[in-house]
Amino acid sequence: MIFSLQGVVQELTPTYAVININGVGYYVGISLMTSQKLILNKETFLFVQQIIREDAHLLFGFHSRLEKEMFNLLISVNGVGAVSALILLSTLSLDEIASAILSGNAALIQKAKGIGAKTAERIIVDLKDKVQKFSNAEENISSVTNNKIKEESLSALEVLGIPKRTSEKIADRILKQNPELSVEELVKQILKNI
Repeated sequence: MIFSLQGVVQELTPTYAVININGVGYYVGISLMTSQKLILNKETFLFVQQIIREDAHLLFGFHSRLEKEMFNLLISVNGVGAVSALILLSTLSLDEIASAILSGNAALIQKAKGIGAKTAERIIVDLKDKVQKFSNAEENISSVTNNKIKEESLSALEVLGIPKRTSEKIADRILKQNPELSVEELVKQILKNI
């Protein structure tokens, strides 16, 4: 199974790219989001989803791991094929797709060409519990850092005899207001607020 490709962008269109790796050109279906990140004749790295059918071996490329994950979630829905998933990823951002699913906004999902009302409803029902991490996908990177800082701070406070349950709510409130705090600063702020 091909997981990723790294090579030179030999051909580039809004819907596919050819990635040349040591003289072999790989035809890769892509979304508009990924297409905009690629530059013709420049080196690139793509996460790849390989789909093997009776009549074809298909490769789909993604600039980010999150986009690949969303693609796989979408094609897991009955009635959503790879092309429909790419069209949806080209029409809406990951955040917009996730928000539409979480809020049950079928009309927004139907903006993607080829996705009708029934399919949009099925996407919402099937993926509602699975797309939380994509909502505010850009913010997720900082929230991972926040979680690490929060966990270290809570552990330090537990050593001081302060129950985790007590300090966790305060930590969440402080990090929401000031996400750039270090572990030491967060511990000090929590101690002030207990």
